[in-house]
Amino acid sequence: MSIEMLTLLFFGTLLLFVFLGVPLTFVLGGVSVVFLYFTWGADAFYMVASQIWGTMESSTLVAIPLFVFMAMVLERTGVAKDLYHMMHLWWGGLRGGLAIGTLGICALFAAMCGISGAAVVAMGTIALPSMLERGYDKKLALGVINTGGGWGILIPPSILMILYSLITGVSVGQMFAAGVLPGLLLMVLTVLYIVVRCAFQPNLAPALPKEERGNMAEKMRALRAVILPILIVVMVLGSIIKGITTPTEAAAVGVFGSLLSAIVYRKLTLGLMREAALRTFKLTGMIMWILFAAHAFSAAYQSMGAQALIEGLMTSIPGGPWAIIISMMVIVFLLAMVLDPVGIMLITLPVFMPIVQSLGFDPIWFGILFVINMEIGYMTPPFGFNLFYLKGVAPPDVSMRDIYSSVIPFVIVEIIGLALIMMFPEIATYLPQALF
Repeated sequence: MSIEMLTLLFFGTLLLFVFLGVPLTFVLGGVSVVFLYFTWGADAFYMVASQIWGTMESSTLVAIPLFVFMAMVLERTGVAKDLYHMMHLWWGGLRGGLAIGTLGICALFAAMCGISGAAVVAMGTIALPSMLERGYDKKLALGVINTGGGWGILIPPSILMILYSLITGVSVGQMFAAGVLPGLLLMVLTVLYIVVRCAFQPNLAPALPKEERGNMAEKMRALRAVILPILIVVMVLGSIIKGITTPTEAAAVGVFGSLLSAIVYRKLTLGLMREAALRTFKLTGMIMWILFAAHAFSAAYQSMGAQALIEGLMTSIPGGPWAIIISMMVIVFLLAMVLDPVGIMLITLPVFMPIVQSLGFDPIWFGILFVINMEIGYMTPPFGFNLFYLKGVAPPDVSMRDIYSSVIPFVIVEIIGLALIMMFPEIATYLPQALF
């Protein structure tokens, strides 16, 4: 059978089972194993097993359950409530101040947790009702929480970055360092959008009345809320960047920080530990299956020789290397509208990475572009995870249509940020080169 027919049959089978509702991880792993057997025979399974064994020996893998456990504990400590109170006092006097402060809290949560849903749920529960009560435009308030919540996978530590590193072989520490400046850039662009829009449409986000802003003594007391989160961020990121710990060791330090936070907030109970451990166990089990599927897919794809076909098709795109990178970004952007980020990584990275490296582009830089696209996918209709997280905690009068329409201007801001990082790769590559 020709390579063209094999490729068509392979991807056609994948799509059929995905549309039938079978979980993507099992579709990729199962279909890949079947195709491996019929193209190379039973001996091909040794190739998959050896690749998986190599991954299982990686100490980086230990960081995943540790960061997940850290996020599960922090989600229940009450940190978000105190942070919002502090931000309410300090930023509430500005037009759009509550929205800007909410973005700041989302960025802090991203730097503590490494997953997307934590900030969306926390701010959807605390900040959204507060903004709506004070006359904020519904779509502006929803869009801010959706956008800020997505930064959990870009601002390190990030579970998705660890998976990207495991699949592509790049350094986790370099990926973490590369995510810092792009994360700050997206935050600055979003804040600028809010400031400019509120200057022209002040009714969208009115400043709080003077009696709600608090006096200087109250503001200074409220600042204590940021001490613990900043301490955790410094413990995790600072130790990696300074070379004191590996990402895995830093994850253990982060778990210690989250438990310390739970003690300070008097939330450390046997029930909290049990629930956090069970959720961590479930998520880690899912990630192990994801890695199996990634290796099976990669082995099947390479054994069929389909990679050479795809490379040939991609390199024939007119416009040279940059046109190829832009085409990849468009493909990932469209996939992010309908598939989960991990699934997209499994499908695209084994195909894209050899092309990216053969064209001479930095895989760390490409990884940041990829992760930003995944982040946009979290907030993009119809199946963005953040949209459904937010609907689950939003007041009853907030419809799914409100949430869908709220993200449009914020997606445009994110795409502008993505374009800037493409035009100026140093935004992503400066810190990794300087620190490593």
